[in-house]
Amino acid sequence: MNNIFEIPKNKNTDYIKRFVEKDKGDSLVYSPMDPPNAYNLTAMDVVPYEDLHPILQLFMDEHKITETIIEGLETTLIEIKQEGINKERNKQLGKFFEFLDDKIVLHNLKEERVLFPFIHDRMIDNGEHGTGPIPDTAVDMLENDHIKMMELATLTFSLMGISSRLTDPVSIALLVDTAVEQGLSLVELLRLHIFREDNVVFPLAHKYLTENDFDDITKQMKKYFSIVLPVKQAPGKINQK
Repeated sequence: MNNIFEIPKNKNTDYIKRFVEKDKGDSLVYSPMDPPNAYNLTAMDVVPYEDLHPILQLFMDEHKITETIIEGLETTLIEIKQEGINKERNKQLGKFFEFLDDKIVLHNLKEERVLFPFIHDRMIDNGEHGTGPIPDTAVDMLENDHIKMMELATLTFSLMGISSRLTDPVSIALLVDTAVEQGLSLVELLRLHIFREDNVVFPLAHKYLTENDFDDITKQMKKYFSIVLPVKQAPGKINQK
C-alpha cells in the first residue's frame, strides 16, 4: 500500500482534497480539516420561545440568567490571565461558584429528576435514539455535560485555592494559568450546553411530549421544587397523542 504522506508523483493529486471533493450528491461531506460547527442548526426546526410550553420557557429563562453570569466569569478569567489575580477578581470568582452551588446545580437537578426522563422516553418512542443495545438519546449527552461541568468547576476552584497558599511565584503562575484554562473550558461547555438544550432538545420536547406529559412534569416540578411557571403567551399546539 502506498504511503499517503509521501509527495505523490502526480503533484496535482491531493488525497485529502480528493476525498472531500468526491461526488457528494445532495448530502454534506465534512473533512477532518473542516468539521461541522457545534452550533450549526441546519438540520433543526427552530421553535419560537412563545410557542413553547411554560415549563420549557422556565428553563430557558434560567438559561438567560446563567449566560449573564458566564459572561462575567469569562471576563474575570481573561483579566486574571492578562494581569493576574487580585482581591476584586477573587471576589468575582467567588460569586460565580456561589451561583453554581445555588442555581446551576438546582437547575441541573430539576432537569435530571423530572424533565429529562420524559424527553428520553418520547425520543425513544419516536426513533430519535442510538442503535446500541441500550438506546441512548440527546438526553444522555446533556447529562454527561452536567458531570463534565462540575468536574471542570471543581478543578478550577481547587487550583485557584491551592495557588493562594503557595509562596513560589513560578508555581503560583503555573497553577493560576492552568486554573484559568480550565475555567475558560467550563465557560465554553456551559454555553454549548445551553445552546444544545434551547435549540435542539427543547424543540424535540415540544415536538414529542404530549399534553399529559407536560401536565405530569408541571405537577412534579411544583411538588419537588416548588416552581412558579412564568406568565407567558399561551403555548402553541402540543402533541395530543
